[in-house]
Amino acid sequence: MPMRFLAIWMGMGCVATADWPTYLGDGSRSGIARSKLALPLRESWAHRSPHKPRPAWRGPARNDLYNKQMGLHNRQAFDHAYHVVTVGGLVFYGSSADDQLYCLDKATGIVKWTFFAEGPIRLAPTIHNNRVWFGSDDGFVYCISLAGKLIWKKRLGPRDYRVPGNGRMISAWPVRSGVLVSGGLVFAAAGMFPSEGVYVCALGTATGEIKWRTLQTDLTAQGYLLMSQTQLFVAAGRASPVVYDLATGKRLRAVGGQGGTDVTLAGDDLVVGPGRTGQLCLIPAGQEKVFATFSGTRMVVTQDLFLIHGVNEMRAINRPEFLKWEGRRKQITASVSKLEGHIKNVRRGKPGPKPLSDLSVDLAEAKEGLASARIKLAECETWKQPGGYPYALILSGEHVFVGGQNEVAARNLADGEIVWRQSVKGRALGLAISNERLLVSTNLGTIYCFKSEAKQ
Repeated sequence: MPMRFLAIWMGMGCVATADWPTYLGDGSRSGIARSKLALPLRESWAHRSPHKPRPAWRGPARNDLYNKQMGLHNRQAFDHAYHVVTVGGLVFYGSSADDQLYCLDKATGIVKWTFFAEGPIRLAPTIHNNRVWFGSDDGFVYCISLAGKLIWKKRLGPRDYRVPGNGRMISAWPVRSGVLVSGGLVFAAAGMFPSEGVYVCALGTATGEIKWRTLQTDLTAQGYLLMSQTQLFVAAGRASPVVYDLATGKRLRAVGGQGGTDVTLAGDDLVVGPGRTGQLCLIPAGQEKVFATFSGTRMVVTQDLFLIHGVNEMRAINRPEFLKWEGRRKQITASVSKLEGHIKNVRRGKPGPKPLSDLSVDLAEAKEGLASARIKLAECETWKQPGGYPYALILSGEHVFVGGQNEVAARNLADGEIVWRQSVKGRALGLAISNERLLVSTNLGTIYCFKSEAKQ
């Protein structure tokens, strides 16, 4: 199945193709919209939450002087805005400030109803088969109707034990993983203290009965879950994700990299970041080690491109060519290192696979090939544009929508040129596209709706 269509399929359930039923649109967290927007857009409404978000983690110090690392990035920014999901004529978000799930009218932004949990709701809900699913710091996964009526709730931890957290009394096993639904199962994880146990669970959709539950004792579970057709990826806060078998809950591996909760599946390859120093790590399917790193804060992956936004610029990289030449570069680099080792041994009087002169010729040819591979890698960049929109990135048709400080913008996919921009108040951390509308969430707790002028 092609990557883009796999991303569209995963985690959708029975929703219209133009909907945005879960964070970043699908279970792969692809950030690829299933509907296009006709530019320009005009503000349709703005919903201002009664309270600003109250993040669980404020972020690290900006600089690590001891290790001489400057401009450090927050790897746990999953709840710094009220990220929205939308199905049909409804928009939903959870509040980390007043413990409510909000349902808005998509046409007007007016609150239709709210539902109280017993603790902060830090991650966006998921809509599946006309039900709303979400987790809370109270330790429960909730299933409610589109009218806001409780169907069931299930505690994932071993007991109802409350501890102080972020100025509140919360469960010792808060649900900070988000929720995904597929194949009659609800997936979620609870716990942020590995020493107390972290529980990764699959529940039945009908009543919330536990189908499997796996204990994790080395890493937390914080940040949005994502899934492929066979595997569940559990974000681990500042560390890199842990991978589980979707059907059985068997732990398969923990992956490498600098960690972070902005995790995306590109087919079956994993992109994790932004790392402590602003790196996005590409980890091939089924592997633990990082294949390539990119300087940036956000990434969307198509069959043809890596779309990467950093602090001050955005780049588009030819994906197939990059993978080919980066693989070649790594192969030649290993050969150079091996040849240099043989040459060093021969010069010390140790036997080698070839005479010194032949090894020197092989090394020179390898270095020439390495230089050529690096040139080819540089040529994989199809365009680069300046602009500070590091906070959010999604793709809709031929436009890339990006979020920055007090502004949201659209770029042409073909060349990266900005073709539309609009002021907002705060950092535009969340973007969603559905039914001719762009929804923007900021760190100030405001949700903006922009609509095509042609559709006003």
